[in-house]
Formats: sequence, structure tokens, C-alpha cells
Amino acid sequence: MKEGSALAAIDIGSNSILLETARMERGHIRLQLHRKETIRLGGALDADGRLQPEAMERGWDCLQRYAQLMAHVPPSQRKVVATQTLREATNRQIFLDRTASIVQCPVEVITGEQEAQLIYQGVALFLPDDQHPRLVVDIGGRSTELGWGQGSELRHASSYSLGSVGWAQAFFPDGTLSATAFAQAREAALSVLAPARPLANQLAKASSAQVYGASGTAGAISKVLTAQGHTPGSISREALWALRDQLQSWGHVRHLASLQGLRSELLPVIGGGISVMCAVFELLGLQQMRMAQGALRHGLLVSLSQAGPLDG
Repeated sequence: MKEGSALAAIDIGSNSILLETARMERGHIRLQLHRKETIRLGGALDADGRLQPEAMERGWDCLQRYAQLMAHVPPSQRKVVATQTLREATNRQIFLDRTASIVQCPVEVITGEQEAQLIYQGVALFLPDDQHPRLVVDIGGRSTELGWGQGSELRHASSYSLGSVGWAQAFFPDGTLSATAFAQAREAALSVLAPARPLANQLAKASSAQVYGASGTAGAISKVLTAQGHTPGSISREALWALRDQLQSWGHVRHLASLQGLRSELLPVIGGGISVMCAVFELLGLQQMRMAQGALRHGLLVSLSQAGPLDG
């Protein structure tokens, strides 16, 4: 990639649509602009798996704004991908065709494994290129990705069809945060995540392993815990369990207005997100998780540039 080349990446997720633009400087990617809009496509799939027209319109409106922000980036240096909601949507081609017209480049619906690979790559960019084993966990709106590797080398990537939006719809549909709902959500999540159980053995054997949480759900939980006085940028098992118990004691999302650190638009899905995170901690035997800076969009930038470490 030539010096000064402009790059743009868009991640069309189940909860949010994210834009990242960058420029090549001295062989590195220099981040320039970041935008995130909560569109919640994942909450707009009907019983037949069709994405509702209003949600598509919200997505297109967002992408029109993003198209203006990346107008300086040549179409060949843009990468736009969609994840779990578009993997599921039976009418996805309608959304994809107009999206491609708006962003003036192809739109790829990537597999869950590809998503996990790109997330791991994006997270690794912000970390030292050492040989410590790493687990990267990304709980999105409708899917959860796991990436296991050593340093920047990915060794295992997997994806599971559960996330904050999907679990909120299935187990907390009216906003009730009861112990029964959390127990049902836990049982279902552990069942879906069961194929990841061998990773628990890998983690147990690797005493120096580092666990990172990427993107929305992990970040949201970490901010709430930080506001409660816990270590910034991390999630401990003890604090996570206490937060779940606190939500159960409040009983309903309408009582969470005083929950500091949580954006109001995330109130409807916080029960789903916490229940999935608790299941991940339980299944894999995790005690601590650090927040990662990198994410899927950064992995997309690297795939465009094939450059060295990320700055910015």
C-alpha cells in the first residue's frame, strides 16, 4: 500500500454499524475517524427471518452519512462487511444491493469464523507481538466469536449464534430481569457454547494466557463496573456475578435508570449481554478479562493494507 493511501472499513453489525477511516504513514496505519451508530438490525428480524423495512431504512440512512465521510477514499480501498444478522436474514439481498450502491464497493457477508479471525487480527494490532497465549472474546448482538492464539498468530477461530440482542429477545422480552430468566438464559447459552469447552483445557494449561474482551458487550459491562468502583478496563468474575445479582434484585429494566456507566439505548439488551458473558466465564473457567482496543473494523483495515503495527 502506497504512502498516504486512504483506507475505510465498515462493520455492519447486529447492534451497531461502525466506520473507521485511516491513512498509510511510513508503513503503518494511522487512524483518522471513527463513527458508531446504534441501528439494532438484529432486533428487527421477524419470525420468518426477514429484516424489517424500517430497520433497513435506518441502516441505509446511517450508511449514507458514512459514504460522505469516506468520500475521499477510493472504492478499491474500502472494505464493507456484514455479520450475523445478515447471515440470518432471508431477504438480505435487498439490503445488500442498496448498501453496495450507497458505499460504492462490494459488501461481503462474512462467515462467523472469518469474523473471529478479523477480530483477533484487529485486537492483536494494539498489543505487543509477544508469545503469550491469548483468548479474544467478542459478544455481539446475535453472535459470539472466540479467537485463540499465541501472540499475533491465530490458532483457533469459532463463532456461536448467541448474543446480547438475541438473548434479550429470547429470555428478557418484556424487560423482566428475574432469577428464572437468567437461569434459563444461562442453560441455553452453555448449550450453544458447549463446542468451545476444549478451550477451557487450553486456558488451564497456559498459566500466562491473557483474555481480552472486544467490542460492545464487553465494553458496556466494563464501563458499568468501572462506574461502580472496580478496576477500569477489566471484568472480574466476582464483579460480573455481583452485577448479575444486582440486576435480578432490581427485577426490570425500567428500574435501571440509576445504573451508572450504561448508555440508555443498551438498557433493553443488558440482561442478554450479561447472561451470555456469565456463560462464557463459566464454560471457559475465566477469572478476569481485559478490554481490548482493537476490533473487527481494525482487522478489516489490516486486510486492506497488509501493513505493520497500528498507530493511533
